[in-house]
Amino acid sequence: MFTGIVEGMGKVRSVSRSKSGADTALRVRLGRLGRGLRRGDSVCINGACLTVTKRSKGDAEFEMVAETTRRTNLSEVKAGDKVNIERSMKVGGRLEGHFVLGHVDGTGIIEEIQELSSETKIWIKLDRGLAKSLVSKGSIAVDGVSLTLVDVEGDRVSVSLIPHTLSVTTLGVRRKGDTVNIETDILGKYVTSNLPKWW
Repeated sequence: MFTGIVEGMGKVRSVSRSKSGADTALRVRLGRLGRGLRRGDSVCINGACLTVTKRSKGDAEFEMVAETTRRTNLSEVKAGDKVNIERSMKVGGRLEGHFVLGHVDGTGIIEEIQELSSETKIWIKLDRGLAKSLVSKGSIAVDGVSLTLVDVEGDRVSVSLIPHTLSVTTLGVRRKGDTVNIETDILGKYVTSNLPKWW
């Protein structure tokens, strides 16, 4: 379980794929965020919950199955890229964002970035079907960052980011046309899954 409050950014050291392409090993430099991290621990990388399989000197390695690379933008990362990092939530800790499972529902494409006086508004076109459980002022995780939805218009949504969020997450370097990971709010998922089929 995570909160969507990114603790920092890690740097991809290497990406290696098997000959079949079914499994991918991702090695990330975590720096201070790797302190106390052990093999088997969960870490949210760009919004995807991954398990640590190897540890060495501030680096951690994660193995991704085909479903993870198919459903997320982690299939596109390469050595040198920065990724958002969040360690799993501690029981008894503050819940600053919202409940994030690290189970990415799909991806979206950044359609427009509007630089406003005190914020940056980003419009994202979503994979088909993702918007049905989203509502204006509800929660969404974009590349693992907990954000509040501003507009929900069909299959496109907008979020507003303050300068701090842009400076401490990869959303600050995202550009028009980039792919971002999307996790919709778990409460919205349960509500829409129980609606009548005609809804």
